[in-house]
Amino acid sequence: MTLDDLRVFVAVCRAGSLSAVARELSCTQSAVSQHVKRLERETGVRLLERHPRGVAPTAAGRILRAAAADGIAGLDTALRNLDELVRGDAGSVRVTTGATTVRHFMAEAVVSFRGRFPKVSLEFRTETSSRSCFDALTAGTVDLAWITLGDPVAGIEQRPVVELPWVLAVRADDPLAARSHVGAADLAGIRHIRLPENSSSRSHLDAVFARLGIQVRSDTSVADWDTAILLAELGLGHAIVPALPGQRSAAGSGPLRFLPVPDLPELSVGWAVRRWTALTPLARAFADTVGATCAPRPAP
Repeated sequence: MTLDDLRVFVAVCRAGSLSAVARELSCTQSAVSQHVKRLERETGVRLLERHPRGVAPTAAGRILRAAAADGIAGLDTALRNLDELVRGDAGSVRVTTGATTVRHFMAEAVVSFRGRFPKVSLEFRTETSSRSCFDALTAGTVDLAWITLGDPVAGIEQRPVVELPWVLAVRADDPLAARSHVGAADLAGIRHIRLPENSSSRSHLDAVFARLGIQVRSDTSVADWDTAILLAELGLGHAIVPALPGQRSAAGSGPLRFLPVPDLPELSVGWAVRRWTALTPLARAFADTVGATCAPRPAP
């Protein structure tokens, strides 16, 4: 049993496919299969079972995957810590985020961090959902994930950084634009530009709507908050979005107004990691810098 055997096995469990891992590692499917078979011979149990769409770990495989994933992540962190110790203030910080996160939440932190650690490489990887961010953390391909916080996830620690109130983005010529705020009941009459179906923010809104008994009309969906705001500006509907840092005020002179919706509970966003105590010093420093520069802001 080698470390490579365990790495490949964990990758197969994550991907659910031998061929996908073979493509990822630029090797043959047979080579990937040999790693798994060697583990099965040494453990004496079957670790994978085949399904029409791929493979999945058996009960024994799930036990080994959990232990191997933790061990590999800890070893990788130790090796990176040693590397940083040897290289001084050089190294890297790997972050996975949504498409608009850096612009709205991290721009100031990136400049500040770069000033303190000019030799450190910042690597940003875009994901489309919190689930894919968690997968990247579990796989050890990133250090930090910026997410919309939700229910607890096994093997993942979540830490809130900022609470975002919701606002309704409307064109300046919309009948609602003259208001100082809108109530939950007013949302039933809007033409809603929906957020991505697999996003945590969409789930958060849908749950609130269901609890308040609100049904909204929607014929447009988007991939991120910024696109929703743009489509609202183009007159395709109304966007219910978090009050993002740097957003224009409701009293601004532009084509849009952002009206607070105080009936909707705030959206909590922040960091997810495998273990805070296992973060490299540089990753911890970047997370702290974002926390310090991303202070809560009042609704516009």
